[in-house]
Amino acid sequence: MSGDARLTVETPDGERRELTADEGAVLRDVLLAAGLSPHGRYARRVNCGGRGLCATCGVRPADPAEPDHWHDDMADRFGYPRLSCQLRVRDGMAVRLLDKRVWGGRAGGDDPAPAPPSADGDDPE
Repeated sequence: MSGDARLTVETPDGERRELTADEGAVLRDVLLAAGLSPHGRYARRVNCGGRGLCATCGVRPADPAEPDHWHDDMADRFGYPRLSCQLRVRDGMAVRLLDKRVWGGRAGGDDPAPAPPSADGDDPE
C-alpha cells in the first residue's frame, strides 16, 4: 500500500463520514473496519467474504475508476452498483452506501406474499 487516502462515505440515511485508509486497500475491508457495512441486513452474516461472488456489497462511487473487471464493465453499462470488494481505495474517493432490501420475501408468517397485479390490470384474487 502506498500511503494514506481520504475518502467520503455517505450512508443510506444521508450521514457523511470521512475516513482515512491506505491507498489501494480493498474498499469493503475499509468500510467494515470503520463499522460501515456495505451489506444489507441479512447479507452481513451470509456473504462471500469479499470474493466478488455474491454481489451483496454494492456501493455507488461518485466518480468510478475505469472498469478493470468484467463485472465492473457490466455495472457501468447497466447502471448497477459497483462491488466494494472489487474496488481499491483512491485518495479523494467518495461512495454512497445503498439502502438494501431482500426481494422475494414473504409478507408475514406462513402466508405467501400477495400475488403481483396481472398485466391486464385485473386483481389476481
